[in-house]
Amino acid sequence: MPYHGIRDPDQLQALLGAVLAIESDLELPGVLHRIAKAACSLTGARYGALGILDPSGKGLAQFVHVGMDDATAAAIGHLPEGAGILGLLIVEPTPLRLADLSAHPDSIGFPPSHPPMRSFIGAPLRIRGEVYGNLYVTEKRGESEFSESDEDIVVALAGVVGIAVDNARLHARLGELSLAADRERIARDLHDTVIQRLFATGLALQSALPLVQDPELRSRVEDAVRELDDTIRQVRTTIFALDPPPTAERGVRALVLETCAEAARTLGFEPEVRFVGAIDRRVGTSVATELLATLREALSNVARHARAHTVQVELSVDDAVHLRVTDDGVGTDVGTHSPGRGLPNIAERAELLGGTFTLSGRTAGGTEMAWHVPLG
Repeated sequence: MPYHGIRDPDQLQALLGAVLAIESDLELPGVLHRIAKAACSLTGARYGALGILDPSGKGLAQFVHVGMDDATAAAIGHLPEGAGILGLLIVEPTPLRLADLSAHPDSIGFPPSHPPMRSFIGAPLRIRGEVYGNLYVTEKRGESEFSESDEDIVVALAGVVGIAVDNARLHARLGELSLAADRERIARDLHDTVIQRLFATGLALQSALPLVQDPELRSRVEDAVRELDDTIRQVRTTIFALDPPPTAERGVRALVLETCAEAARTLGFEPEVRFVGAIDRRVGTSVATELLATLREALSNVARHARAHTVQVELSVDDAVHLRVTDDGVGTDVGTHSPGRGLPNIAERAELLGGTFTLSGRTAGGTEMAWHVPLG
C-alpha cells in the first residue's frame, strides 16, 4: 500500500513530538522501546512491537514489544521468530494493513495464552536503504480496523528509525572509543608498574627462602610466592582483556558480551560472563564465527526450554578454546531432547573444527553445555 502523507495538523504535531522524544534517547534498547510505544500512542493500538532481523535476513533476532504485561508474555513462552504474517513482511518488506490477521492466507494463528489480535499494520524499517526489521501495531482501540491515516503514521514513524538507530549506534561507538583509550592506559600501567613490582617482590621472597630456618615461616613464604605468581597470571589475563589486538574492530570478548546482551531480551535477564586467558589474541576468525553461532544457539535453547533464572557463560583458552554455558533450569533428558536442529548444529560445528560437544544435567539442577575446539 502506498504512503499517502499525513495531512492532519494534530497528527503531524504528535508525530513530530514522538520523533524528537525517540531521537533524544541515545541508548539503542531505549530507542527501540520508544518507537514501539510511540506507534501505539499515535495509532490507538493496544499492542506494538519491533522485529529486528537476524544476520541472515530471514528471521528475527530481537523482538521488542509493548502493551503486553510480563505475566502474559511469560505464559506465551518464546518470542516470535518470523513466521506467518511477520515472515511475510520479511519476504516482502512493504507496508501491510489488515482488518483481520486470521483471515490472511499466510496467518498461522497464535500460541496458547496469546491475547486476541485482529487489526494490524506492519511497515519495514530501513537503515541507509537496507531493511533492518519491521514495525508492527495491532488491535485498534475502539475500532474494528486501522485507518489509512494510521498506516501513514506507522510508515512515517518507521522512516525515522534509521536516523534514530544510527544516532544511538554513533553514541555507543563514541563511548567505546573513549573507553578504549582508558583501557589502553590502564593496561599499560598494569604491565609497566604493577606486574613488575609483583615480580620483583616474588623474586625477593624467593631469594630469602634459603635464609629462613623456621619450617612454618618457610611454608608461609612459599605460599606467598605462589599467590604472587597466581596474581601475576590474573593481572596478565586482565591486560589481555583491556588491550585487544589493535587491528580488531571488535574482539571476540566484545562479540560474546554483545551476544549475551541480546539474549537477555528472550531470557528475561542477562547471563553472567567470565573470561579466562588471551581470548582476543588466540581465537581466530574461523573459530570465532562458529563459537558465536554456538553461543547464540545455546542461549536460545535455554530461553526456549530451560525456564532458567540464571545462566553462566565461561569462555577460556589454553591450547584449545572452551565454551561452557550452564543454567539453573529444569534440566534435560539428553536422550529425549527436542528433535530440532540446534544441538546437532552445535555438535557439527565442534566436529568440523576437530573438537567435542557435550550436554549434561547438573547435580544441583539445570544443564551444562560444554564445547571444546583445539587451537592451531
